[in-house]
Amino acid sequence: MAKESNNSMTYQPYMIEGADRPSRWLVTCDHAANTVPAFVSGGDLGLAPEDMNRHIAYDVGAAGVARALGHCLNAPVIRSNFSRLVIDPNRGEDDPTLLMKLYDGTIIPGNRHADQEELERRLNRLYRPYHTALTQLAAQRTDTIICSVHSFTRQFVGRPPRPWHVGLLYAVDDRLARPLLAQLKDEEDLCVGDNEPYSGHLAGDAIARHAIAHERPNILLELRNDLIDTPATQEAWAQRLAPMLVASAEKAGV
Repeated sequence: MAKESNNSMTYQPYMIEGADRPSRWLVTCDHAANTVPAFVSGGDLGLAPEDMNRHIAYDVGAAGVARALGHCLNAPVIRSNFSRLVIDPNRGEDDPTLLMKLYDGTIIPGNRHADQEELERRLNRLYRPYHTALTQLAAQRTDTIICSVHSFTRQFVGRPPRPWHVGLLYAVDDRLARPLLAQLKDEEDLCVGDNEPYSGHLAGDAIARHAIAHERPNILLELRNDLIDTPATQEAWAQRLAPMLVASAEKAGV
């Protein structure tokens, strides 16, 4: 688990790479890190390291794919620098799961007694700065396309294994999703999820806020995390997906 330096001036709630890259693509990674900033429960949510290093704390492997995809597309990349358990940037501010107290059978001790004041503190120091930066990056071009990179666990506690290797999530705007789904389903080695393992219809989430509300073409990629758990596999997936994304945008005419 990453911990913030005691010098609070060194901590930033998000990371941006390639802000000046010329591509119209913008790659985002909402659940990039398992960092617990020092101002939150002393930098410790009370979970064992093995819990902080699994999917409940962040999207394992997603940051590496996002960074590699940014290079492939010559696009800027923004990624969060705080654990989803501290506060979830892919939820609306009024979402009851914004600050999780139980996730996949694990109680989050550092959130157990978090009140509205603590939630507001995390919103102001983490969540809102991340979204402000994302807003500014997306507005740099008039024709921005947003690609959000996530990962999912193969199996939740007490539930059957998930069959998908990769899933595409989308809501009302499926301009990119449809041609990309068609390409992925032509790949014989892949089991592809169509709005699986989650639905792309989540009011107030990052895509709704930064893409749908501005009529920007968008896609959310979900990769199974055991398939992207090394730098080599992260790079390989980025190299595989980048030309498909470009071709999908061309076919969609966006």
